[in-house]
Amino acid sequence: MSNAKLPSTVRKSRGDDIVVSGNQDFVTMTIADQMFGIPVLQVQDVLGHQRITRIPLAPPEVAGSLNLRGRIVTAIDVRLRLGLTGRPKDKPGMSIVVDLRGELYSLMVDSVGEVLSLTKEDFERNPATLDPRWREVSTGIYRLNGQLMVVLDVPRLLNFTTIETA
Repeated sequence: MSNAKLPSTVRKSRGDDIVVSGNQDFVTMTIADQMFGIPVLQVQDVLGHQRITRIPLAPPEVAGSLNLRGRIVTAIDVRLRLGLTGRPKDKPGMSIVVDLRGELYSLMVDSVGEVLSLTKEDFERNPATLDPRWREVSTGIYRLNGQLMVVLDVPRLLNFTTIETA
């Protein structure tokens, strides 16, 4: 963002980060029956099941690549990135396409839900009981009617230098 005037609820902070005060909108997704969310401003596209080409010698979390309107997109299996078992073959899943520093990534998830507008006051830091692998790729949580939504930090999720060795 250059010198464009930002709405009063949005202010620019260090780097490419945008800090939102007031409400923030999240695209929700489900992975292994757990709700996750990412800021809607980071989402480029939502896709149904796609044909993915494996990339030799890539980490297991990198499912491969796909072609999206002429652009090569790296597909990331978020289940594996979070230390969960792979998705059953009979469940095709969906993808959320995000842009990180000019590169497109397809986050493979079980399903994509609705967009939720949540207040900053309801945001909580990660609880100590949250899985350590999830803590390293999330910024915090929202408690929603008995359900926990974990907010994923896309840059940290896509930073493969933080993957724990098994």
